[in-house]
Amino acid sequence: MIDTLAILAPGLLGGSVAQAARSRSLAHRIVIWARRPEVRVALARQPWCDEVADSPEAAVAHADLVVIATPVTRIAELTARVAPHLPTHSIVTDVGSVKADVCRDATAALAKAEAHFVGSHPMAGGDKTGWEHGSPDLFQNRTCFVTPTPSTTTDAIDRVVKFWDALGARVVSATPDEHDEIVAHISHLPQMLATTLGDLLGEKPAKWSQHAGNGLRDTTRIAGSDPTMWLDIFEQNRDEVLRAVRAYQNELHRIESALANRDWPELRSRLERGKKWRNGLSG
Repeated sequence: MIDTLAILAPGLLGGSVAQAARSRSLAHRIVIWARRPEVRVALARQPWCDEVADSPEAAVAHADLVVIATPVTRIAELTARVAPHLPTHSIVTDVGSVKADVCRDATAALAKAEAHFVGSHPMAGGDKTGWEHGSPDLFQNRTCFVTPTPSTTTDAIDRVVKFWDALGARVVSATPDEHDEIVAHISHLPQMLATTLGDLLGEKPAKWSQHAGNGLRDTTRIAGSDPTMWLDIFEQNRDEVLRAVRAYQNELHRIESALANRDWPELRSRLERGKKWRNGLSG
């Protein structure tokens, strides 16, 4: 049981953390801070919010656990801002999609504070953003990466792991670098491919889209995600995304060559391997 849970800048994930924590009775008190005054007014009316703070410093003043739900480019900055106001032995975590730079910079920001940073990344986003679309079941049976560094204490790791586990997530531990390589392939590359396909088809006659079936809708669904958010992610995980894109380009070239050379056995082999992988995809 957490005495005070503070959530800073809640969007879809932060709002869902608050709702999930309240529905599972994980915190006696949930305090939220949002940057825009009108959002703070709206949040104050929510049954899963006990208090809305006027500043991030005020929000964390009595917090046992702080969840920072800003875009990835602002996590370390906000951690540094609240560092002098954190209670002793409090834990700060986040929900960012990139971890290496975030964990290094946020850990450094807490170096002089008697608090600990433990990176987190729940794989539970969507193409709709904003706390209004949050759900108390968003994390149920979804992977959540916890990404400690060598300096992270065992107690801090344990507390964050237990928190996400209590929210219903399947917790996986990885180093920040391992995390960034994994998500570059299973999350960031698919976003790049969906966006690229949408960009290509956007140059074709508009009436073509009227004939699309579910295959195109399924393939391009995430192309409707927030461009600003994804620009931040691609910037933060640039090197790993580039490696993933280049690996995909090599694979695409091989399948292109098989088609150009009428190498039907090779093409069939790749189609079958792709089908086998998809059939084994969990969830």
